[in-house]
Amino acid sequence: MKDARRDELLAPVYEAWERFVQGDDQVLGVRPQVAISWHRCRERYRVDPHLTEAPIAVAEIEHTPEHDGVFAELGFRAASVAQDVSFAGGVLTVTDSTGRILAEWGDQATLARAAEANLAPWFCWSESAAGTNGMGMALESHGPVLVKGPEHWCRAFHDWTCAGVAVRDVVTREPIAVLNISCWRSQLPSFAANWLTNAAVTTQGQLRRRARNSGAELVAAYTQARATNTTPLAALDTAGKVVIADETASVLMGVPAATPALDPTVRWNPGLPELIGAAQYATTQAARNPDWIGSTQIFTHLSDEPTPIVIRPVFLSGHLIGNLVHFGTTDTGAALPTADRPERAEPRPRRVVGTRENRMVLLRLPEVCFAESDGNDVWLSTDQGRLRAASASLDRLGGELADVGFLRVHRRYVVNLGRVREVERGRNGELLLIMDGGGDVPVSRRNAPAVRRALDI
Repeated sequence: MKDARRDELLAPVYEAWERFVQGDDQVLGVRPQVAISWHRCRERYRVDPHLTEAPIAVAEIEHTPEHDGVFAELGFRAASVAQDVSFAGGVLTVTDSTGRILAEWGDQATLARAAEANLAPWFCWSESAAGTNGMGMALESHGPVLVKGPEHWCRAFHDWTCAGVAVRDVVTREPIAVLNISCWRSQLPSFAANWLTNAAVTTQGQLRRRARNSGAELVAAYTQARATNTTPLAALDTAGKVVIADETASVLMGVPAATPALDPTVRWNPGLPELIGAAQYATTQAARNPDWIGSTQIFTHLSDEPTPIVIRPVFLSGHLIGNLVHFGTTDTGAALPTADRPERAEPRPRRVVGTRENRMVLLRLPEVCFAESDGNDVWLSTDQGRLRAASASLDRLGGELADVGFLRVHRRYVVNLGRVREVERGRNGELLLIMDGGGDVPVSRRNAPAVRRALDI
């Protein structure tokens, strides 16, 4: 009876899944978060919806000691409730950032059934490998996720219900691990949602405390370097966010001067894509070679000519915590040629995804006029009206669209340069973009040089 009732409730979702698999974009009755995941699976990852088992994990990544600590913490928490999950006929899993299952606990009968679909250690459950599922969708989302029955992209997994949550690096916001509970043709334990949320919040709280300590160490390294060097100087974390900068460097980056930002949640985004990219590239190189020092040239907010910089990594107990950036110097250091930098892991987007109530709206890039951050949401001004963006982060959306004609012009706005109709100058030289789809977008003072270069004005 319970199975019949469950199937009846999920029948509209299954019908929508069948249509979407055949190429229809109408997903009425499907939760937006799931619909967006389906879109990724069909358009970006091209996962076969008739896949019957997850593939073996082939990606080998180097885990930092901090990441190993997260795995251990989540493993401890999973083991503490394994018996309760077993009574409910469920399976607990912990994965790394690639979706590779590292360990599992649970009911033996369910574990045996799970093994038939490769829901087991050393198999990969990222969205790109196994479609929409609790572990894969958690890696793509901020916050807990739930995937029920036919909400799974692959038909072979429609008898499962999964709930997962990712633990993310508090500096880079990249996922480190996922904690997940899966049940076969049964409901999740009543405590599942709260327990998953609490486990992630507690673990990330520990990471935040360590990040604040790393911020303090970066400030100490900056202070020591300032005592022996007269060039403009800034300390950036591994994500390219500014922890502290002197007066000259702060003007070049458009951030407050000599004000430490120890907590990763309040560090400043310099708004200079080349600088952020160089810092992230330096992080990758220094992790491989602690003696690495790099140099390159970037455009800053005050000059139409590139400024030379030197990047020096900073370590704490053998762990890379950030970089010191010296401006205007031609000191020695390995050059950062553009061709050697890591390419974008994801292909350039062909469309932007918005949501309207329970509908997913697939927008061609020219249809999007600009994106605006409003609190915790990102809104799109489009030819089809104002839509909520599928991306919850303006930073992420701006990064995805940076190579296809969009530009971050303000901390709250990313604009389609092809939709700029007029540029107004204020009395004090500030710029205002008049968009051809309606609406005016302010340009922050620090982004004005980049806007002028992009529009050739």
